[in-house]
Amino acid sequence: QVQVVESGGGLVQPGGSLRLSCVASGSRFSINAMEWYRQAPGNQRELVAKITASGMATYLDSVKGRFTVSRANAKNTWFLQMNALKPEDTAIYTCAADWRTPVPEVGRSWGQGTQVTVSS
Repeated sequence: QVQVVESGGGLVQPGGSLRLSCVASGSRFSINAMEWYRQAPGNQRELVAKITASGMATYLDSVKGRFTVSRANAKNTWFLQMNALKPEDTAIYTCAADWRTPVPEVGRSWGQGTQVTVSS
């Protein structure tokens, strides 16, 4: 079993920046991909960014050029850097790790979610 702990988020003014972090932990696992989702009140959950184990990143069109997903030197830590934030970016952001083990077993583990509020 893999656990994911998410941190970051908060209140920021329009045009500001925030960084979200996700750390995966467990026994004998590898991460296939890390994804960030967001859900605003009254809206469906949407995939914001994804990065594969090979480092390939994809983004929601509305965040391209503003958000960057990366992997830290610490093997199981990922970041979502959010710049030039807009009020419409306000949502609960949740990361998800797609993992595998040598058994083999595959699964997805979710972070606890964090609130991002962009407001003046």
